[in-house]
Amino acid sequence: MGTHDEDGVARRRFDVADAAPLLLDGRGVVTSWTRDAERLLGYPAADAVGRDLAGLLTHGDAGRVTEILERCRRDGGWSGLLSARRGDGRPVPVMARITCADEPGGADRRLVLLSEMGDAPGWTMSRSVLERMVSDSPIGIAIVDTDLRFVWSNDALARFGGGRPEERLGLRLGDVQPGLDAEAAEAQMRRVLADGATVVGYEHVGHLRTAPHRETAQVLSFTRLEDDHGNPVGVYYTVVDITDRHRARQRLALLDRAGRCIGSSLDIARTAQELADVAVPGFADAVAVDLPAPVLHGAEPTPDPTGSVPLHRAGVRVAETAPPPDAVPPPPTPAPAPAPAVTVVHPADSPPVRCLLTGRPWHGERLDAVAEPWLRNLPVVPAPDEPVSVLIVPVRARGATLGVTTFLRRGPREPFDADDLALAEDLVSRAAVCVDNARRYTRERDAALVLQRNLLPHRLPEQDAVEVAACYRPADELTGLGGDWYDLIPLSAARVALVVGEVPGHGIDAAAAMGRVRTAVRTLAALDLPPDEVLAHLDDLVARMAREEGLDAGTQAQGAGCVYVVYDPVDGRCTMAAAGHPAPAVVLPDGEVTFVDLPQGSALGLGGPPFESAQLTLPEGSTLALHTDGLLAQGAAWALDTGRARLRRALQQRAPGLDLTCRNVVDALVPARPYDDVALLMARTRRLSPDRVADWELPADPAAVAEARRTASRRLAEWELPELSFTTELVVSELVTNAIRYAAGPIRLRLIRERSLVCEVFDGGATAPHLRHPRTTDEGGRGLLLVSQVTERWGTRFLGEGKIIWAEQSLTDRGV
Repeated sequence: MGTHDEDGVARRRFDVADAAPLLLDGRGVVTSWTRDAERLLGYPAADAVGRDLAGLLTHGDAGRVTEILERCRRDGGWSGLLSARRGDGRPVPVMARITCADEPGGADRRLVLLSEMGDAPGWTMSRSVLERMVSDSPIGIAIVDTDLRFVWSNDALARFGGGRPEERLGLRLGDVQPGLDAEAAEAQMRRVLADGATVVGYEHVGHLRTAPHRETAQVLSFTRLEDDHGNPVGVYYTVVDITDRHRARQRLALLDRAGRCIGSSLDIARTAQELADVAVPGFADAVAVDLPAPVLHGAEPTPDPTGSVPLHRAGVRVAETAPPPDAVPPPPTPAPAPAPAVTVVHPADSPPVRCLLTGRPWHGERLDAVAEPWLRNLPVVPAPDEPVSVLIVPVRARGATLGVTTFLRRGPREPFDADDLALAEDLVSRAAVCVDNARRYTRERDAALVLQRNLLPHRLPEQDAVEVAACYRPADELTGLGGDWYDLIPLSAARVALVVGEVPGHGIDAAAAMGRVRTAVRTLAALDLPPDEVLAHLDDLVARMAREEGLDAGTQAQGAGCVYVVYDPVDGRCTMAAAGHPAPAVVLPDGEVTFVDLPQGSALGLGGPPFESAQLTLPEGSTLALHTDGLLAQGAAWALDTGRARLRRALQQRAPGLDLTCRNVVDALVPARPYDDVALLMARTRRLSPDRVADWELPADPAAVAEARRTASRRLAEWELPELSFTTELVVSELVTNAIRYAAGPIRLRLIRERSLVCEVFDGGATAPHLRHPRTTDEGGRGLLLVSQVTERWGTRFLGEGKIIWAEQSLTDRGV
């Protein structure tokens, strides 16, 4: 090695033999100068001796000399970096060590050793300093040879298991920590030995032998050590404990899963089950969510503090097997539909009851099933010699306690601590808001369903005009209930009115508005008006409600649609009108499907031109399909032609009965959770046979009254209804007499035998008769009063050419 190389090596080391020495007196004046000092700083001895040390330094460090000499006098020495000024004026960084060189009884002297730093990275320390640094470091440090056997480690590494440094010598990682995944760590070391690439930030999760129940996490970094020729001689690695950070990540991940998985529906039991699914197995071995029965039905909980408290187990999850110690909990799989809740009865003054009453959590670190009998209500009953750790957290939302959630750990798992309790409270609080939302929604939806069930017909009236079937499918739970309705209203003369309508909007307001409109339709139907007049009156009523009630039910009903159909089974005539509503479809007896060319009126309450009716005659066995627009829609946007084509195909499919046909049509066109409410009313027409209808033309002569009575009596005898002869003769006599006395034009008498016996008298008059209550001295005015007393119902129906007064006698009440 040449002189230049030896000088370079000397400059990188700090040793007395390699340093440039000089002497100072007590005042910091140079008293002795050496050739090494001259070579380092470029001053001859004649120029250097007698100068202050400050004169040999740059301006920045010259001011530090007094302080350095004072520290040297006080502490016996000083070491550090200084910036010296060479004789040619260039600065040079030097490492300086100043020590006291006093002789007993002599003058104060200071020995200064200067070493040029050159390209050295910094303060080059002695081996003893380095050893103290790595030995006292809080970071675990170790060196293994090429066989991955320990040759050195510091005391801090013992905190991570495996024994003290002297116990590790000559052993491998798997030997000193058998439970550790040593293979993964050693694979990293072999890779570093092979390619020399440093590995930084390798994370390892496991359990220490000194704390087998506590999961820990460390970050390891590996660096290859080489000799002077670049050959690998071992691996130097460090270990940093990041358990707290690892557990914080796990908690955040659990909370993130809870945010994504809890509250996916507005079902209380499903929400409780989702809470249990999220917490098992990552956080607990078993979880139970217990709620009072009123909460499951949408009501407020009312716990009784005086005795035992029955709760319904709305959600429960038990880990099948204990999770591996270092396993990351997988995301919960979707749970099946919750089973019916099981009732558990907690004893009075037990921790679950106290939590329910006080609203405060409870923590039991190590519990014995023998000493705590209430543990029998846990999802997993522990063995007598198996201590368990339990957390009980109340389910609280908006100031109300809705139930309790019990978390259980058993076996080798670490007991719950204060951090676990805080995490459990956070989990339950998130679920509690979802449970409360579901509870409130359940209450609102149940109220709306009850309202809607009471507003829709429980069953359609029995009659002989049509065979009828209906199907209603509400919108999905997130959209809410709608205002669709259907109805069948018996009219006079064996006729029926078929109605389907829809009020815009969803929820209770829409259901209430629907009820008001449906009631109005039934009231107008009782007047026996033509369909276009019924809709005209209904339109005026909705508009008036909107003006009077502003944003309440009147406005809710504005824009409602309705189709009103009247079918007469005597002659098969069908008259209908529509207000902003799809026209009915007709399935003819041969299976052909057509759509009625029905003039469309504007929606109710919006004003517009007068409504128009359409009339057609249907063959017996034809099927009318009245529906709301939700049956044709496939989302927010839909085309009428496309919807009708789909409906035509569905109606062409044959089924054994009308009920099944109706359900099949809805199932084919509407998903299980439709975009909008759907109502479908199907009516298959019937005809009354000619032998069940009899009519006669009568002259406007009082003598015709007696003949009319006799004719009606003979027909009743043919129909085997002799017991109705007296009443029928009385009705015929009074109605025909009034027609002859007060009306003009032709007079016709008609009898219809259906479920009731109908007596009709037609005349050309335009005035309606009035029921009077005559005084005792009056000689007349008792005709209609008698008719109303002896018949089930009576009324007047106006036609274009006159009017019909009718009366009905029930046949079903007489067992006919």
